[in-house]
Amino acid sequence: MNSSESAERARLTRPGLAVRRGCGCATPATGSGLPRCQVVLSVNRIDATLGQSRFTTHGAVITIKGQGHQINLDAEVPGGRTEDFLAMAVNRWLMPTITGWTLGRALFGIAVRKRDGSPVGLLRPFVRDLAHLVDTAALFIGWLWPLWDRRGRTFADLLARTEVHRVDRPQRNMRRLTAVVLATATLLCVAAVGLSYLVGYRHDRAVDAARTQIAAEGPRIVEQMLSYDVDTLQQDFSHAQSLTTDGYRPQLIAQQQAVQKAGATKNQYWAVSSAVLSTPQETANHASMLLAMQGQRGIDPKDLKFITATVRVDFDKSRDGQWRVANLTVLKKPQMNQAGQ
Repeated sequence: MNSSESAERARLTRPGLAVRRGCGCATPATGSGLPRCQVVLSVNRIDATLGQSRFTTHGAVITIKGQGHQINLDAEVPGGRTEDFLAMAVNRWLMPTITGWTLGRALFGIAVRKRDGSPVGLLRPFVRDLAHLVDTAALFIGWLWPLWDRRGRTFADLLARTEVHRVDRPQRNMRRLTAVVLATATLLCVAAVGLSYLVGYRHDRAVDAARTQIAAEGPRIVEQMLSYDVDTLQQDFSHAQSLTTDGYRPQLIAQQQAVQKAGATKNQYWAVSSAVLSTPQETANHASMLLAMQGQRGIDPKDLKFITATVRVDFDKSRDGQWRVANLTVLKKPQMNQAGQ
């Protein structure tokens, strides 16, 4: 199958994405003899078939069109690092084709060439970088092989049929250009680390701190909000109201008024088990907790009623840094048993 037939049979199977078909590239009659090639960079996910083969790309896709061939190179790129991959691809694979240099090689006056000293084109640098995996897999011997090879080649150079030649530096001041690029890259990395800390790590630390505080303070807050004594009823109710947010306080006051109308008696709760919940709404200022409560109601030991209940409590942190109850939902209604039962 020739290159034009391969390009015609290459099609995208995912709806909504257009196919890019290959085309031949003419070789100039004069000059270096290098073909005029087109490089297309894409960050879309593409599912493609070529003949009987199927390709799924993730992250960055480099489509190389040159010398009448279409070559699709796909690479797994970690989330959020596509820009790094593209920058590396431009420097190591595209710039040598256009200018003959990468930034680092221009700085030290070296270049990757074919055995006869001619330019390597666009595909060989990619194959060479990929073949460096062999240098590493062979217990790093491939990286040391230039010490014994009379042409200073690594295993990757042997596979790609390339060599590193000492050449004259370009007339342009590459030291200044490389310094500018490195300084810019460093500043971008520092900015990325700072942004990652502000957006991610700092938020996670704050959420962890909130969970720790709720695990320690949450059960005590709920116990004090639900417990009261006849002799100190008003003080207990006022204290309970101070433990709630402005939004939940009217609901608590209505419940307290219902207790007073029905005839208040001593009511005491204890949290016997609790767990901080992981929810999408969880932030440094909002947390939820599941509590298993036990308690007793009444004054006369002969008429005491023992209570069990399961509740979910949402907490919000107020401006003064104190956690307050924003909502209380009864998941299992209180069950009361007489003393001795």
